[in-house]
Amino acid sequence: MNAVLSGLGLVKKYGSATALGGIDVEVARRESVAIMGPSGSGKSTLLHALAGIIRPDSGQVLLGGERIDQWSENRLSELRRRRFGFVFQAGQLLPELPAEENAALPLMLEGTPRRHAVARARRWFAPLGLDGLEQRRPGQLSGGQAQRVAIARALVSEPDVVFADEPTGALDQATSEEVIAVLTQVTREQGASLVMVTHDPDVAARCDRVLHVRDGRIGEPTQPAPGRR
Repeated sequence: MNAVLSGLGLVKKYGSATALGGIDVEVARRESVAIMGPSGSGKSTLLHALAGIIRPDSGQVLLGGERIDQWSENRLSELRRRRFGFVFQAGQLLPELPAEENAALPLMLEGTPRRHAVARARRWFAPLGLDGLEQRRPGQLSGGQAQRVAIARALVSEPDVVFADEPTGALDQATSEEVIAVLTQVTREQGASLVMVTHDPDVAARCDRVLHVRDGRIGEPTQPAPGRR
């Protein structure tokens, strides 16, 4: 596998509890990987370690072959703004900003002038089915529409990897299916990899590969059933 992102021997402990017990994982470019497991299994800890949000106690995290777990916090913050995108369960949009500015926020935080940042963000509105909603604030959007704006925000910087933590957890089944279909399709078309934590086997089935985490370790990966993606 030509991995864009790798975790090698990842160990993370919280007191006497082991969240990650020596996990190895590789993610190829344009690949979508779902991480499943019961609550407390270590799946969110694994996502956060790969995304540079937390540091493993031991092991390595590599992006494009470069070890990032040893980087400074400032450098990791820059990495998360420029080369990683994030989609969270509740979207975490800023309520005072219209949809187009929420989507453009990573660019504006990097110093891109508002006009140029918003123009780049707007390019995602048609592919994501958001045409005409550019000026709506989060309170004026449905849950599915808000998550699509969050996906636009995750992709606006053209990241190498998109991390999604239960991105459909707050949505009904029909909306969940629509959002995950869009998320997996646009990340692949963008050339980005997708690493997603989910409890929902139907959501996981949309990914190229499913990793099952239990007690801080990964079992045998599975492939989605034919026709599910």
